[in-house]
Amino acid sequence: MRLLLGALATLIISDGLITNFLVINQLATEVNPLLTIWAGKEVFLFIKVIGAFLATFLLLCIHQRHSKLAFRATLLFVLSYTVIIFWNLSAFVVSQA
Repeated sequence: MRLLLGALATLIISDGLITNFLVINQLATEVNPLLTIWAGKEVFLFIKVIGAFLATFLLLCIHQRHSKLAFRATLLFVLSYTVIIFWNLSAFVVSQA
């Protein structure tokens, strides 16, 4: 479970780094309406890092009482963020073609 949580935190932060790069270089826009106003600014990465650690902490707390639920949710989030990162990277590749 800790490996999955570490992967999730890494994926969330990677998503922030890639998104920030794409927004700063005007290659993409942030789709999440809650993060749109901060995308492309220094505070965006701080928000993503805090969000990553908060999410992993909450999932770890849930894991103590409902281990199967927490495992499945974490796995779903890891898969989702993997798809999001591939989507962001494909946007970069397409913009460079």
